[in-house]
Amino acid sequence: MSIDEPSLARLMAAAQRGDRAAYRALLADCRRWLTRYFARRIAPHAVDDLVQETLVSLHRKRATWDSGRAFLPWLAAIARYRWIDMLRRQKDEAELGEGDAAVAAGDEAVNARLSLERLLGLLPAGQAQAITLVKIEGASIAEASRITGQSESLVKVNIHRGLRKLAGLVESE
Repeated sequence: MSIDEPSLARLMAAAQRGDRAAYRALLADCRRWLTRYFARRIAPHAVDDLVQETLVSLHRKRATWDSGRAFLPWLAAIARYRWIDMLRRQKDEAELGEGDAAVAAGDEAVNARLSLERLLGLLPAGQAQAITLVKIEGASIAEASRITGQSESLVKVNIHRGLRKLAGLVESE
């Protein structure tokens, strides 16, 4: 099955009504989507654990999804929170003691990712999602349009406006 917004939304709506087969299909599709999502962000050995954590969070939060809203942004938000939690755990584990003079290379990457997430959090959701999909994840404009439910023109406008706002925020710092 294709992992697209309308299909996932239909499966989630059916799952919320108690359709177990739809819920199994939804989890399988979400697993594939999350695996691709995290493969671009973390070390390969950590992908499966983070996918599982995210699916558990999806299970716990499934009642909060509103069928009047898009499913993939909701799932992406859950995934992003689990990813940030994992980065924070890694950062806490990698912190050096007082006597250590070297800075672990992973700390810089963690800080960069957290800074990027913080900056994207300052943008309207549509802009942040369009930038994340196209500029960070490498999706095409057409793919981002399908995922977000926005027209291709709106995806382009959101990217342009979001990048302009990010540039202003970075310059002001």
